Amino acid sequence: MPASLLMVAASFLFATMGLCVKYASAYYNTGEIVFYRGLVGAIAIALLVRHRGGTLRTRVPGMHFWRGLSGVAALSMWFYAIGNLPLATAMTLNYMSSVWMALFLLGGTIVLGGARLDGRVVGAVLCGFAGVALILRPTIADNQLWHGLIGLLSGMLSATAYLQVTALGRSGEPEYRIVFYFSLGGMVAGALTMLAGRASPHTLVGAGWLLAVGLLATSAQLMMTRAYSTGKPLVNASLQYLGIVFAFIYGVLLFGDPITWQAVLGMALIVLAGVAATFLRARAAPATPASTPSDT
Repeated sequence: MPASLLMVAASFLFATMGLCVKYASAYYNTGEIVFYRGLVGAIAIALLVRHRGGTLRTRVPGMHFWRGLSGVAALSMWFYAIGNLPLATAMTLNYMSSVWMALFLLGGTIVLGGARLDGRVVGAVLCGFAGVALILRPTIADNQLWHGLIGLLSGMLSATAYLQVTALGRSGEPEYRIVFYFSLGGMVAGALTMLAGRASPHTLVGAGWLLAVGLLATSAQLMMTRAYSTGKPLVNASLQYLGIVFAFIYGVLLFGDPITWQAVLGMALIVLAGVAATFLRARAAPATPASTPSDT
C-alpha cells in the first residue's frame, strides 16, 4: 500500500481510537484507559516481534524511561481531554505539537542568539495560537476551560516526547521497540493510578471499548511507522492532520457537536501552522524526521 494511503488510514484509525476513548470514559477513568491501552499495545508488539524474530532488549533504558515519562503524561492528558471535550477539539489541541516544537525552536534561537530570528517560524507559532484562541472560546464552556488547558498541555508534552523519540531513533532503536517500551510505561502509570483509587467494574461493553482503543492505537502506530519509513515526511505530516477532520465528522454525527465558523477557522489555522512548522523544521534540520510515528 502506498505511504500516502497508509497515512490516511492511520489518521482515520487514530480518530476512531479517540472516539472509542470517549465512549470508554463513561465506564473507566483516564488511568484505567491508559493502562489497558498500554497492555494491549505491549502484547501486540511483543507477539509481532516474536513472529518476526526481533528482540526487545535495549542498550538505552534511560532514554526509554524519559521518553515514556513525557509520552505517557501527554497520552493521559489527551485521553482526559477527549473524555471531557468535543472530540475534534481535544484532537486539535493535541495536534498542536508541531507548533510547540516550532516554539521550542524559536526559543532556542533567542536564547542562543547565534542565528537570525526566522519570521516564518514566528508566523507559524502565532497562527497556531490564534487557532487555539478561536477554538477555545466558542466551543468550550466556562466550566470546561480547565479541560481545554489540559488538552493544550498534552500537545506540548507530545512535542517533548517527539524530540525524545527522534533521539532514540538516532541511537539505533527501531520503532517497534520504542512503541513497546512506551506501552509498558503506560501500563505502569495506569496501574499506579488504579492502585491509588478504586477500580471500575468491568462490563462486556466497557471491555470492548478498551480492547478497541488498544488495537486501533497499535494498528495506527504500525501503519504510521511504515508510512514514515517509505514516504515523504512532509506529505505524511500534512496527511496526518486528516485525523482532525475525521474527529470533527464523528463529533457532529454522533455527539451533536456544534459547527461554528470560529471552530472551523481555528482548526484550519492550527493545521496550516502545523504543516508550516513541520516544513520549516525539516528544512532547518534535514536529518530529523518531520514527525514521529506515535500517538504521543
